[in-house]
Amino acid sequence: MAKALTLLLSILVVSFCKPSNGAGIAIYWGQDGGEGSLADTCNTGNFQFVNVAFLSTFGNGQTPVLNLAGPFDQIKSCQSRGIKVLLSIGGAGGSYSLSSADDAGQVATYIWNNFLGGQSSSRPLGDAVLDGVDFDIEAGSGQFWDDLARALKGFNQQLHLAAAPQCPFPDAHLDTAIKTGLFDYVWVQFYNNPPCQYTGDAVNLLNAWNQWITVASNQIFLGLPAAPEAAPSGGFIPANDLITKVLPSIKSSPKYGGVMLWNKRFDNGYSDAIKGSV
Repeated sequence: MAKALTLLLSILVVSFCKPSNGAGIAIYWGQDGGEGSLADTCNTGNFQFVNVAFLSTFGNGQTPVLNLAGPFDQIKSCQSRGIKVLLSIGGAGGSYSLSSADDAGQVATYIWNNFLGGQSSSRPLGDAVLDGVDFDIEAGSGQFWDDLARALKGFNQQLHLAAAPQCPFPDAHLDTAIKTGLFDYVWVQFYNNPPCQYTGDAVNLLNAWNQWITVASNQIFLGLPAAPEAAPSGGFIPANDLITKVLPSIKSSPKYGGVMLWNKRFDNGYSDAIKGSV
């Protein structure tokens, strides 16, 4: 009886000590027809977030364009598994900018009506309602992205917002937006950025991480390439190095949310190797 009571108390202690949200893995999907379907991605059981990439053309009077390689008709199936599916806007090769706060408001209205809880006769992803929006802004100025975040949250405060800044702190494009405190998740790109990426030791990466965990966001993620070829300018961390040299130093951070991976095309076993340690 005493042993059973001790075991029960141990289980309760572990339960209460676990983070309420838990750490997880986010991944980008949609930029390569050979990466498998969205359902394949979700059915691995490896991911808590999938960023559907990209809405690559928008703003400044442009007709919005969704640059998406794979089939997308399994969004609801992914959501039924508890996976949050976000629309990623921007990207490294997009044509996007915001010319004013009014322009940001118009883009927010388009995104709301075509991908989120609004209504439109031409919803590119059908009647699925995505869980939120990921800002992967890598071009142009840093102006008016804060206005876009406010406008999107104005439609629904429960909408999930994520940002994918580069690891040099602060980010040139998203700093003002992140300072609004409206972003639930910030998955920082610790790759293609030699000053703050992993280079065999983790000193520069950890120094940058300690800056990023000061921003106004609920959860900060370590953004990594899923394979060396996913990041031509470096930043890949072998799974064993990640598990033994990096994660032990960042998982104690109160805002630690997990790992973000770029992207599904390159994930040939990497998420399998790290998921038990994230």
